[in-house]
Amino acid sequence: MKVRLLGAHNCESSDTRLVSLLIDDNLVMDAGGLTSGLSLPEQLQIKAVLLTHQHYDHIRDIPALGMNLYLAGGKIDIYSTSPVYNVLSNHLFNGEFYINFMERPPEDPAIKFNLIEPCQSRRVGNYDILAIPVVHSVPSVGYQVSSPDGKSVFYTGDTGPGLGSCWEKVSPRLLVTEVTASDRYMEFGRESGHLTPGLLKQELEYFRQVKGYLPQVITVHMSPGLEKEIESEIADVARELNCPVTLGYEGMTVEL
Repeated sequence: MKVRLLGAHNCESSDTRLVSLLIDDNLVMDAGGLTSGLSLPEQLQIKAVLLTHQHYDHIRDIPALGMNLYLAGGKIDIYSTSPVYNVLSNHLFNGEFYINFMERPPEDPAIKFNLIEPCQSRRVGNYDILAIPVVHSVPSVGYQVSSPDGKSVFYTGDTGPGLGSCWEKVSPRLLVTEVTASDRYMEFGRESGHLTPGLLKQELEYFRQVKGYLPQVITVHMSPGLEKEIESEIADVARELNCPVTLGYEGMTVEL
């Protein structure tokens, strides 16, 4: 399994993109930096997109992807929960804000939306997918993606303190989770459903207590203006837990 970070931040600039993960060149999790991170031929290789929640920075590139596929005669499956479908259909694809690629072309739409149920495993292509509710300011899920050879990654999406209920359900080799701000914003993290290095450390300590090990950890969704602080504090977390915890970056690739 190959995991490539198309976007690793919560703000977009000339050298940062919004969060999006690509697995084995054909499965995407979240679509903040999807089209801006892939060539047109690469986009046509994608078979499915998993969306964690409806916030703009996680679904933004779905309309652009729809247009690219529509013009090229391609198709894609989108998987997510009903709140995400409601935002896509009522806002992004309402026929006024943008073309409804879930209905065009009428005979075979470019985008097919598939409703998922949390905590129910399903097959998507060659992968077993398990969506698990996580704590955030809106209903959100993380995804464990497992390949046929048994390797798995768990991507939390945006989340805050309270991941303990997830740990009993997943056993990833790689954990990709958000760390939005440094520890001086810890109270903000608790209130808004986001993690800081110190809050992540607490979640990882409980993971080890429940599972008996710690996976490789990569952080995403960092605020660029706080990244130096976050990097220093994450280094402390990695040292104290004796576990590989590193900041993700655009183009970063991990082979499992």
